[in-house]
Amino acid sequence: MIRSFIFDIGNVLLPYDFNRALRRIEARSRHPLSHLAASYPPLQNSYETGHISLTEFVERSIALMEFEGTASEFIAAWQAIFEENPAMFRLVERLRKRYPLYLLSNTNDIHLNYINARYPIFASFTDAVYSHRVGCMKPSHSIYEIATRQFDVEPGETVFIDDLPANVAAARECGFHAFQYDHRQHQRLLDELAALGVEDLKD
Repeated sequence: MIRSFIFDIGNVLLPYDFNRALRRIEARSRHPLSHLAASYPPLQNSYETGHISLTEFVERSIALMEFEGTASEFIAAWQAIFEENPAMFRLVERLRKRYPLYLLSNTNDIHLNYINARYPIFASFTDAVYSHRVGCMKPSHSIYEIATRQFDVEPGETVFIDDLPANVAAARECGFHAFQYDHRQHQRLLDELAALGVEDLKD
C-alpha cells in the first residue's frame, strides 16, 4: 500500500531552462553563452551541496562570468528559469488530501527563496530535504537515506517522482517505488500510479 509521496522540483513540479538565465547573464557578460555553460557546473555543484554560501556563489559567479550588473540583478536572472506545470499542480492538490507529500531536490537557496514566494503549491508539502542543506546530492544513496529518516517513511510504501534516470534508479535501489517523469507525458505517470493502486487521480 502506498502511504506517502516524494517529489523532485525541477522538471517535475516546475519545468525549467537554465539557458534563460545564462542568456540574460550573457547579455551583460564578457563571455559567450558556450563559455558560461561549460565553466559553470563545478561552481553550481559546490553551491548546491552547501560547500559555499549564497554570497560566495554570487561573488564568484560574477567574477567568473565578468558580469557587469549588480548582485541583485544576477540573482534575478538566475531565478528566471522556471514555469508552472499545471497538470502536476492539480495532481498535488488531489494527493495531498490523502497522503503526506514531501520534497527531495538538488537545489539552492536562491531558487528556494523564489519558488516558495511565487508558487503557493509548495505549502502543500509536509517537509523537504534539499541538497544544499544536507551536503549531498541525488543520486547518492545518502540523500535518500536522510529523506527516509527525516520524513519517517518506509521506502516500500512511498512513491518517488523525478525527471532524471540516475535519480530514479538510485531511489529504486533504496527500495522506493520510483518513476521517471516527463512533463510532456503527464498521463504516463497517472497510468503508472493507477497500476500501483493509487486511486482518484483524474481531474
